[in-house]
Amino acid sequence: MQMNIGKCGPVCFTCSAPPSKSYTHRALIIAALADGESEIFGQLDADDTRMTARALMQLGIRLDWCSENIRVQGKGGHLQSPAEEINIQDSGTSMRLLTGVSLLADGPVVLTGSARMQERPLGPLIDTLNAAGAMITCLNNPGCPPVRIEGSFPDGDICIDGSISSQFISSLLIAAPYAARDVHIHLTGDPVSLPYIMMTIDSMHAFGAEVIVAEGEEGEPVFTVSSDKRYKPRAYVIEGDFSSSSYWFALAAICGGTVTVSGLNSQSAQGDRRLLEILEKMGCIITQEQESITLTRDLGTSLKGIEVNMSDCPDIVQTVCMVAAVSSAPTRITGVHHLRMKESDRIAAIANGLTTLGGIVETEEDAIIIHPAPLHGGIIHPENDHRTAMSFAVLGCFIGDVTILDAGCVTKSYPGFWEELRRIWQNAVLC
Repeated sequence: MQMNIGKCGPVCFTCSAPPSKSYTHRALIIAALADGESEIFGQLDADDTRMTARALMQLGIRLDWCSENIRVQGKGGHLQSPAEEINIQDSGTSMRLLTGVSLLADGPVVLTGSARMQERPLGPLIDTLNAAGAMITCLNNPGCPPVRIEGSFPDGDICIDGSISSQFISSLLIAAPYAARDVHIHLTGDPVSLPYIMMTIDSMHAFGAEVIVAEGEEGEPVFTVSSDKRYKPRAYVIEGDFSSSSYWFALAAICGGTVTVSGLNSQSAQGDRRLLEILEKMGCIITQEQESITLTRDLGTSLKGIEVNMSDCPDIVQTVCMVAAVSSAPTRITGVHHLRMKESDRIAAIANGLTTLGGIVETEEDAIIIHPAPLHGGIIHPENDHRTAMSFAVLGCFIGDVTILDAGCVTKSYPGFWEELRRIWQNAVLC
């Protein structure tokens, strides 16, 4: 499947934020660990979240997925060893979160995935759990899936490097209420994507767990999870997703005009909420209401280049790079080293894609610099990375004559993206 993107004039549109992928993953797993039936409303129905649901069913959880809600029959932290390996394909979130949770099963669990998944690092989480008493074995490449998981979830003090993925810490946090004693998770290194850890804690609190955030003796963050406060079943509503909504804010920023996105929580723990602050610094006007957020960029106002550290919001780096590509001065984005181990090497994807379209890009170990340059049409191959496809599609609306190959990869996180973009493109008007 490929999509051909034509040039789009100034836009003026409203849309609803799709449900949060991150909160859907977390709610599914936590509800599965609670003791009794939970109901999740307004979930994201996408490839990744379906992978988590299928994995939980293989672990013995009864789960009824309907169009408006999911009923999850939690088993009080008691999971079953599956008869077959669990293949979560390309869902890195599923792989990482379920690694810790699989230690709650009554026998071995084998987690595997796609060829790309088998290249993505899991070593720091495996090493941490094994050092605390678990028995996790890499079945192919060292430090990568597929993995065989055995043993029980550890208690007491656990130290883990937080500089590679916040999902390693979230994996420990989510399973920790079912340890024999309280768990104290000490972060070493400079933690990345810290807001995603806070989203995990927010989800845990919503289901009745107790997590205390403090500072350790050496100044490191320490998360203490009580073993006495386990998850309780409940009704839970998934909030809107800032990551997926970022493309619509970027579209108005790049093409000019106004967009209003409803269904976003302006006080959300989502780190990608920072996009609004970043785009405001680049010259856009942000208006936040109780039920919606509006972005406006006057055609007479040029976008500004900025310098920004985005280590806490990696999923919107590609979006910001597209805005930077049409700005009046260079933009330097730092804190991005961990983007090389996502669904693709996203640093290379940004550089290669923008260069194909006439852009000028410099890359460093932990930074990417976008210079203003005349852009032209071209062909983008997203290498099966949903965020690459969606971000370049938005830029394509400004340039015109841009073709996105393998466009179906967006079903990983936003199945309705192309339909929504087509609606906006066809109705673009001057505000």
